[in-house]
Amino acid sequence: MSEEKFDAIIVGGGVAGSTAAYVLAKEGLNVLIIERGNYSGSKNVTGGRLYTHSLEKIIPGFAEEAPVERKVAKERISMMTNDSAMTVEYASSCLGKQGHDSYVVLRGKFDRWLFGKAEEAGAMAASGIRVDELIVKDGRISGIRCGDDEMEADVVILADGVNSLLAENTGLKKRIIPSQVSIGVKETYALSSQVIEERFGLTGNEGLSWLFAGAPTDGIAGGGFLYTNMDSISIGIVVGLGHIGENNKTVTEMINAFESHPLVAPLIRDGKLVEYSGHVVPEAGLSMIPQLSGNGYLICGDAAGLCINVGYMVRGMDLAITSGALAAKTVIDAKNTGDYSETKLKYYDQLLADSYVMKDLKTYKGIPDFMENPRIFNDYPKMITDIMGEMFVVDGNPSKPMHKIVKNNLKSVGFMNLIKDALKGAVSL
Repeated sequence: MSEEKFDAIIVGGGVAGSTAAYVLAKEGLNVLIIERGNYSGSKNVTGGRLYTHSLEKIIPGFAEEAPVERKVAKERISMMTNDSAMTVEYASSCLGKQGHDSYVVLRGKFDRWLFGKAEEAGAMAASGIRVDELIVKDGRISGIRCGDDEMEADVVILADGVNSLLAENTGLKKRIIPSQVSIGVKETYALSSQVIEERFGLTGNEGLSWLFAGAPTDGIAGGGFLYTNMDSISIGIVVGLGHIGENNKTVTEMINAFESHPLVAPLIRDGKLVEYSGHVVPEAGLSMIPQLSGNGYLICGDAAGLCINVGYMVRGMDLAITSGALAAKTVIDAKNTGDYSETKLKYYDQLLADSYVMKDLKTYKGIPDFMENPRIFNDYPKMITDIMGEMFVVDGNPSKPMHKIVKNNLKSVGFMNLIKDALKGAVSL
């Protein structure tokens, strides 16, 4: 057992863990943060999108020094069949306003920077080390064990990702089941800044977020995504783990078909593949969140299941950063009072409940169940693209009135199905 006892040991050097370490170190606490990868971000493959409101409160003006890519100025959503697509775009100056803005980031770069900020603030940081188990004494988590080394702490913060084996093996959370997570597969294609700006109608550091539904996952729950970096494009798919095999396609076959689609192929044309990676993503929302605090421990970020996917927007990093900051605030409060009891650490749950994190998760608690509806990924993309086809294709035959075009295509889904799905979707949102 190490003779040194830490105020807090943080397991996981992603944005949640690094934020917690930064806040604690800035307050002068004795903090150790441990990352299993060779460097923070080495295992992370998010698309990815960072809403700045979360980190701006902790490091004002962080984007001026952080390795962010492009500021999102355009949002696109496409409903796709195998040979057609209907796309809507939203572009507005309000997307770039302070507190409303978001950046595309490459997690390999960004996580490493934030981990370094925690170290600069005074946290003891270690990479390339695996934590084998949590130490339990007298019914409380009292430290960690790495091989033959043991380290003690008043509080252990688990920020080690969605598949937190430490929490599972110690009985702090239940084992994840396939229906609660998705598999995200991302590829990064290098393209010049000039090509990206011309191809997507961007200027300067403007960026684009683009989500796709339907054909990317061949009709099963999930979707595609594309983000513009400064000199590359991140593109990939997210597929519900519990649905893999339902369409007789492997994940590799799905992403290859997605990238070959007539809408998508020109977007990555002449790009050089520089990265291919996969990651497990929490998808079940409020229903998969474990007990977040207890005797000697707190859980934050993906390890706590803090992720929101409402179809037109995917959020995880802002929730992770805020949860890390609130975990740190809880430890600081416990340190000031000298009380590390389970009752005292329950303050973390209250802080989360009072924040947008839990409020947003509660608002969208019905979305995971709504997304299980196969019509969203099969019938509706086809219905929408068929309507568009009849509107815009001119072949010399008499044109149909718009109301007939819409009515005939609505029949393909069924009016009762439309009513039920509309009502359920409205309640979920």
